[in-house]
Amino acid sequence: MTPDGATIPAGLAVADTTVDLLIVGSGTGMAAALSAHELGLSVLIVEKAAHVGGSTARSGGALWLPAGPMLRAAGDTEEAAATYLDAVVAGSAPRARWEAFLSHVCPAVAMLGRQTTLRFFWARDYSDYHPEEPGGSAAGRTCECHPFDTSLLGAYRTRLEPGLMEAAVPIPTTGADYRWMNLVARVPGKGIPTFAKRLAQGVGGRLLGRHYAAGGQGLAAGLFAGVLRAGIPVWTDAPLLRLHGDGDRVRGAVVQHGGREVLITARRGVVLATGGFDHSMDMRWKFQSESLGAHLSLGAAANTGDGIRAGQERGGGIGLMDQAWWFPAVAPLPGAAPAVMLAERSLPGSLIVDQHGRRFANESSDYMSFGQRLLGLERSGSPVETMWIIFDQHYRNSYVFGAQVFPRMRIPRAWYDAGIAARGDDFAQLAARIGLPVPEFTATINRFNRNAAAGEDPDFGRGRSAYDRYYGDPTISPNPNLRALTKGPFYAVRMVLSDLGTCGGLTVDHRGRVLREDGAVIDGLWAVGNTATNVFGTTYPGAGATIAQGLVYGYIAARDAAGTG
Repeated sequence: MTPDGATIPAGLAVADTTVDLLIVGSGTGMAAALSAHELGLSVLIVEKAAHVGGSTARSGGALWLPAGPMLRAAGDTEEAAATYLDAVVAGSAPRARWEAFLSHVCPAVAMLGRQTTLRFFWARDYSDYHPEEPGGSAAGRTCECHPFDTSLLGAYRTRLEPGLMEAAVPIPTTGADYRWMNLVARVPGKGIPTFAKRLAQGVGGRLLGRHYAAGGQGLAAGLFAGVLRAGIPVWTDAPLLRLHGDGDRVRGAVVQHGGREVLITARRGVVLATGGFDHSMDMRWKFQSESLGAHLSLGAAANTGDGIRAGQERGGGIGLMDQAWWFPAVAPLPGAAPAVMLAERSLPGSLIVDQHGRRFANESSDYMSFGQRLLGLERSGSPVETMWIIFDQHYRNSYVFGAQVFPRMRIPRAWYDAGIAARGDDFAQLAARIGLPVPEFTATINRFNRNAAAGEDPDFGRGRSAYDRYYGDPTISPNPNLRALTKGPFYAVRMVLSDLGTCGGLTVDHRGRVLREDGAVIDGLWAVGNTATNVFGTTYPGAGATIAQGLVYGYIAARDAAGTG
């Protein structure tokens, strides 16, 4: 790619330049750019990768927007959300940070409404992740954007970061759609119309020259379209080398482009939105666990902690480095990425076991809590070295698996050949084929089946939470998450601990300003999204909390830089 080809608009010269505000990172950092532009600042976005969108474009695109415009109409309030966050954050993050998030949700959404054509809806019934806590909501506070026509990006549509799940047939599927499409074989009255609606939109749109995308692809495309419409320049293939400044103030940055160093002077300062350290294995093994598999993260490949390290070099403190948006996934085929698992763990007729053939967690718990449980067991001296999801033929006939194996489809031969799947006519044969001790495994199955038949899980409480039940099967009673495994053959698929990105980073205050280890502010430097410590500490309060905080704090940081915060 030529230097000109790495700039947007194409042909824009990459040279030493001066702007009011520099945004490093083109995921949720685009919200900071749009907000700053609206306030009259000149803005430049620099992006390490060749594409725009970062992990936002690879995500499910959900947004946790408590007491936001879509939720207020349903009766949600900042007071109820504050009660919930007070309970679940439990002091693991400064109260001022999540209070600022709450108070800026509505203004940030309003800004996006003015600067983009994105339109959001409430994904009703997508429960908060801890709905039984005070202030929690079983109806949920998660929102999504309606499918977005990426043809509005024009010639730059190919510059959007590819999504995790690219379908051969265009079906712009939102998270709310996925729930019912996954149950199409069990609840056809919901699944078939949902599938037909999105298929018609996708295929029909193509006939009209439209390319609809949903989820993170749709969200990132909408932000990108807003950036293009605003005339905000974007430099891609421009990794951050170091921050630039004098004394205690940051006044710009040096990036690499076309084999040379380019100095960008920023009169108001720099917003770091470079993502976490998802693919810096040295950092992950140092701060998190040496047991983590290499490059199993679903975060963007460019996320290697550049912004965090640059902030540290200027004296910034760090925190919560042991935390990530953990996400259990199907073990990858050689040379491939892990396959996304969303509903699979919650559906009846399945359970998860470790190398001893024993259950170790509530399979249906939210994905961050599931990962924290795994690492907690490791720290306590009882590590889960391997884990397998076990299910029967009835399960295989009923549900989508790994976002690519549809009901009644055979598990791919490549999975068996790679040793990440096995099949057995009975439980003893299955255990032998995946190297589990037969007596322990069959005892686990027998206990699970007895309890599942009664709709109970006295060991881990599966199905007691409204969140558990969201991805369950509503046709199963009394517990939509539990059913005995009775119809062979039986299957096992190996799982790994993946993540959606890390969520520890530079310590920041309620205005998004980076802080030194002693708590003093570094003038001219802000950090948002996964480059900063999680607004919610060690907790994932609800689906989309990661992207939402990036967007909202991008808005906050831009206003602070403009002097209007």
